[in-house]
Amino acid sequence: MDFELSTAIYKNYHLLVSAFTLLLGFCLLYILRSNVKPRRKSKRISSNNSGNDEIPLPENDGSTDVIIVGAGVAGAALACTLAKDGRRVHVIERDLTEPDRIVGELLQPGGYLKLIELGLEDCVDGIEAQQVFGYAIYMDGRNTKLSYPLEKYESDISGRSFHNGRFIQRMREKAASLPNVKLEQGTVTSLLEKNGTIQGVHYKNKDGQVMTAQAPLTIVCDGCFSNLRRSLCKPKVDSPSCFVGLVLENIDLPYANHGHVILADPSPILFYPISNTEVRCLVDVPGQKVPSITNGEMANYLKTVVAPQIPPELYNAFVAAVDKGNIRTMPNKSMPADPQPTPGAILLGDAFNMRHPLTGGGMTVALSDIVLLRDLLRPLKNIKDAPTLCNYLECFYTLRKPVSSTINTLAGALYKVFCASPDPARKEMRSACFDYLSLGGICSEGPISLLSGLNPRPIVLFLHFFAVAIYGVGRLLIPFPSPKRLWLGARLISGASGIIFPIIKSEGVRQMFFPVTVPAYYKAPRVA
Repeated sequence: MDFELSTAIYKNYHLLVSAFTLLLGFCLLYILRSNVKPRRKSKRISSNNSGNDEIPLPENDGSTDVIIVGAGVAGAALACTLAKDGRRVHVIERDLTEPDRIVGELLQPGGYLKLIELGLEDCVDGIEAQQVFGYAIYMDGRNTKLSYPLEKYESDISGRSFHNGRFIQRMREKAASLPNVKLEQGTVTSLLEKNGTIQGVHYKNKDGQVMTAQAPLTIVCDGCFSNLRRSLCKPKVDSPSCFVGLVLENIDLPYANHGHVILADPSPILFYPISNTEVRCLVDVPGQKVPSITNGEMANYLKTVVAPQIPPELYNAFVAAVDKGNIRTMPNKSMPADPQPTPGAILLGDAFNMRHPLTGGGMTVALSDIVLLRDLLRPLKNIKDAPTLCNYLECFYTLRKPVSSTINTLAGALYKVFCASPDPARKEMRSACFDYLSLGGICSEGPISLLSGLNPRPIVLFLHFFAVAIYGVGRLLIPFPSPKRLWLGARLISGASGIIFPIIKSEGVRQMFFPVTVPAYYKAPRVA
């Protein structure tokens, strides 16, 4: 009896083991077939495309947190910043050779403080960067010096001027040295979008192969000529003028370590040091067309129209630079920030917001935006929920406004005031601005603190701008307010309003002056 029972148990056990083995084999076969199908599908994708048109599957599956398009000032600084916070960053830059530009060479003290806050202040070391302590302004044979209000800061705090390309290369090198940054040369052709969410980018790598990269967040920093911004904002680009750039060699500026602004006719001329032996000269030419360089029209224009208005100390060096022939041009662009919040992507830098470069505020705005974005992203361990992240980052556009709109409005208004005009009211406003700044005290400290980025407060800008206008009217009414002078004073106030109010409107009155009334303002504190 016991023997028969043992035999039955053995047979049943054998059947049980056989069934379990069969089931395990079936599962193993199913898994193997599942792995083979994607491979076959991938091969079909490649076989239907030839040459450089092959579109491989996305190169990362969760290996990248942030894709940054562009490695200029904004892109390189952002890559360093996010990587130091532990984010895995993939930077795609069209050209990794040293840029050769005639703008982006003056970093205001406010921007330098942001550079320190990001831990990137060493990027201005070893590139012959020059300290800048203020400006000298020239008009009709007179001049006045405006110094940055740096008394409460350490001695190292000041503006910095340098070769733009050297500065960018230093930041790229720093970014590339971080283990969680992948810096790649390639041209981004389009954003990878699915169901209204940006999931990455399509780009051509250095070898011309079409690639796809994916990440929860894509940040577009591809500069003033961005071809991706239309997907993420409503661009209204204006080109009020062009800069003509020269380099003066082995010359000392009248005021050492100061930028020099000549209120010339028809528009301002800038001088500032960019190395131990070089001074950059930027001649503003109104409009979008400039005299031809190739047929000699530009050289003739610079010698006959511009040179006679140059301070005598710089005249010979200026003419020598023109004769040398290395004349460069660059269109000046302005574009108010008008974002379209899109899940999975945001804009930054000149791709997002531009202002006239007369005041050198572009890098200050970009670095300030990076500090703000870093602080907003820092508490978030998971950024994979694109709609939630997009909703959260709406506060970024509101929180940045007081600083960015102040610098943008100052640049646009100051350029218009500094340009020559046949209108008597505009002439009076220009003269009043120069004399107001020459008064010293709060009349110079207030405006220069705005220009430096040390006190970028919209109400301070508004009050000083109209203080200049009222000062101009007051001069007209002394000693006797004749009807002609009263009319000119009224036109001066009207002209001042016509300059600043359209700029404020484009920046957004509510966001600029009353950001706390914008609902998005409160999203950051709640989420963080």
